[in-house]
Amino acid sequence: MFKARGLYAITNGPRADLQAVVGAALRGGANVIQYRDKTTDKSRRLNEATSLARLCWSHNVPLIINDDIDLAIECGAAGVHLGAEDIGLSAARARLGDKAIIGVSCYDSLALARHAVEDGADYIAFGAFHPSPTKPLARCAKPDLLVEARSFGVPVVAIGGITPDNAGALIAAGADCVAVISSLFDAPDIESAARRFSQLFP
Repeated sequence: MFKARGLYAITNGPRADLQAVVGAALRGGANVIQYRDKTTDKSRRLNEATSLARLCWSHNVPLIINDDIDLAIECGAAGVHLGAEDIGLSAARARLGDKAIIGVSCYDSLALARHAVEDGADYIAFGAFHPSPTKPLARCAKPDLLVEARSFGVPVVAIGGITPDNAGALIAAGADCVAVISSLFDAPDIESAARRFSQLFP
């Protein structure tokens, strides 16, 4: 079961210093790490994910793999995050087992969120709440979604253009986690940036 609250850090690889920057995010208080790498270099991705899984377990923090169930199984990750075009949640659960963490992107849709929760999602993610350099064409979500999503009874993650300056309003609206890529891993001091996010949570 997904119990984390706080900073949900999503990697922006490939990058040569991946292990070091994730380590900095963890020292700054990141409570979840998601490995996101859209390249097709299977060998490198497996090596990186396996290394990150060990690092995360040493900090008692779950490693979530973006979109790739095979990789999640092979590297020993805690779970997987699924988008609209990925394998269905039921099929993912059948392969990963009951103990795996499975999160689902619900974009700006409460209907998608309701369906995901009914299918057994451990958390639901909404966004983008702000313009995102990672996904500039992402659908826009309103903070009211976070308020309404509380009724589903699973943790709620906010994503999309989130910075330490705008995250507070999303947390106040009901986000259990804020998922961050650019404003964390492009920061000149990643550990300090992670700490700024982490300190926003009461």
